[in-house]
Amino acid sequence: MNQAALIEQLKIERPAEPPPRRFAWWWVATPVLVAAAAAALYVFLPRAVPIQVAVAEPVAGVAVGPSSILDASGYVVARRQATVSAKITGKVVAVGIEEGQRVERDEIIARLDDTNAKAGVAQARAELEQARANLMAAEVALTNAKPTFQRNEQQLARAVISAQTFDTAKASYDAARTGLDVAARAVEVAGARVELAQRNLDDTVVRAPFAGIVTVKAAQEGEMVSPISAGGGFTRTGIGTIVDMSSLEVEVDVGESFISRVATGQAAAITLNPYPDRRIPGRVVAIIPTADRAKATVKVRVGFEQRDADVLPEMGALPGLRAARLPLATALRAT
Repeated sequence: MNQAALIEQLKIERPAEPPPRRFAWWWVATPVLVAAAAAALYVFLPRAVPIQVAVAEPVAGVAVGPSSILDASGYVVARRQATVSAKITGKVVAVGIEEGQRVERDEIIARLDDTNAKAGVAQARAELEQARANLMAAEVALTNAKPTFQRNEQQLARAVISAQTFDTAKASYDAARTGLDVAARAVEVAGARVELAQRNLDDTVVRAPFAGIVTVKAAQEGEMVSPISAGGGFTRTGIGTIVDMSSLEVEVDVGESFISRVATGQAAAITLNPYPDRRIPGRVVAIIPTADRAKATVKVRVGFEQRDADVLPEMGALPGLRAARLPLATALRAT
């Protein structure tokens, strides 16, 4: 091995130096460009923002198209309806109503068996006549006792009779006078019994308490009716149900969180389930000042401003409450 080879083996190989690293400027420029583009889009492009629309008070002579601010569901109810029954227990002998029939106030709708009631009236009248006869007898007795008492009083003053004889005459006179008072009271009692018996007779005739439409016919001829019956067995508690159609309104359950949108007198457009294309004008009559804890709702009464023969009790209704009549602050809260 020559010297040159040995020297070559002693040489130390150095690794090649890497090329100089270039600065990655795009890692900084990219976020800056993205932020600039977003700022440009925010400034120059249209964007959606929340807008509150307040409906102002209607101005006279200017037509305002109120928008619905609250849609709630409810049912048509009658504020005036009654299940008519007799005041006494009796057997029905005639029923003069049918479902759908209109009746007027005090119109006869049924009759009960009145044989016992008529007998009671006859008995009461006989007792009245007897009481009057007793009154006449008492008057005669007082008339006869009075001059005897007056004569004995004069004789006692002249010492013609004894005090014992005078006391006897006075006792007879006092008894006659008391008997007359008792007989007069007995006549009054007998007269009251006649009136009571006559009322019992009148109660066998059942009349309509107000004008309305018959919705239920509950009793038939031959059945027993009683106002104190629990409805069991074959005893009816009523003759029929009458509804005053002029008292129809809608009862709505409004959620507690939306009750601030409702005010008494607020306009409403009522839509009935059977007639979805019709809008019946209405108005809030009252807000019941209590909440339903179970349902978290408040009951609202909405009345009809126009009477419609197609509106029937228990129909489903959707009264959309309008904001045209609400104050500005209330309308802002509703949006």
